[in-house]
Amino acid sequence: MQLTKGFSWRAVQKNWLLIAALILLIGFPFIVGALTNSDPTARRGLAVYWQGIMIELLIYGILTMSYNLLFGFTGVISFGHALFFGLAGYLLGGFQRAPELAGSGLLIGIVIALAVCAGLGLLIGTATLRLKGVYFAIFTLAIAEMVYIFLSRYEPTGSEDGFTLAALPEWFDPTRSRLTFFYIVAALFILTFILIRRLMESPTGAVLLAIRENESRARTVGFNTLAYKLLAIVLAGVLAGVAGILFTLLNKKVGPEMLGTAYTVNPLLMTIIGGAGTLLGPVIGAMGLRLLELQLRNVQIVIGESVLDIGRTLPIILGALFILVVIVFPYGIVGTFTRWRLNRQARSAERIAKQAEALKSVS
Repeated sequence: MQLTKGFSWRAVQKNWLLIAALILLIGFPFIVGALTNSDPTARRGLAVYWQGIMIELLIYGILTMSYNLLFGFTGVISFGHALFFGLAGYLLGGFQRAPELAGSGLLIGIVIALAVCAGLGLLIGTATLRLKGVYFAIFTLAIAEMVYIFLSRYEPTGSEDGFTLAALPEWFDPTRSRLTFFYIVAALFILTFILIRRLMESPTGAVLLAIRENESRARTVGFNTLAYKLLAIVLAGVLAGVAGILFTLLNKKVGPEMLGTAYTVNPLLMTIIGGAGTLLGPVIGAMGLRLLELQLRNVQIVIGESVLDIGRTLPIILGALFILVVIVFPYGIVGTFTRWRLNRQARSAERIAKQAEALKSVS
């Protein structure tokens, strides 16, 4: 009993930051409601507005974590990650609005969307993962662009305009039950984080890291690196599909822009800014960069008689910010802080060892 209590307390001490973040996330709607003096269970109000913002941030967090699994932990860079994100939205929307499926279209659409993402990841991985570096990235970009061009010209799916979803069940409708949808997205976000963390702490995760560091050496040791990279791309594709489904449900609309390069480049930048190959880095990068973008979009600065519209120059500002962050934090925010902390601990241990040797020589 004492051992169990001790172990649990050590686990709490080790993960206190994650536990605090979890408590804050669970209480977020009611905290915002109290701060803004609005009802978090209503259909309108500041609390509901900020719930929508947080839902979008969590969806971006899931998408970025999926990309980090591929790029940060396995070392495979893809320029076509938006393929899974957008295609999952299209499949969900297509089945959900099919009149012959009645009320089961939503569930069927979710299952088929995730299954197609898994199968597509396996197919693309099997066909192209033998390609190295930029060649694989360009090939995935070509596939995503082909699907983007096809759907943007395919009239049954609305061509460039896309299409809207049919009426959703009230308990699953982000408009009528925003609080319920918030907790659904939050639960999926937490499960995604736990899944990736457990994977990277397992022997399979160690092999993925070995592939990232030196694939040839991992292959020489005896690991089937292709199989492990296939696992990574399939899992990353499914998680990106989950993000695409949630994004489609939130906006009740799907369009070819979901297959655009923005939904590949943004997760890549968010991963680099937060810290590639870290657990919290992509989450911090995704939420920080997206929140900054949302807040600066409508900002205007009055200088004398002229007005500077920040929204129009936002790409330039974000680009400059990215350059600044990369210079100040060369390994990302979390990666640089982790390296600084480890180096500090190493210097402290070395100093203690020297003091111990000095005392030993004196005695």
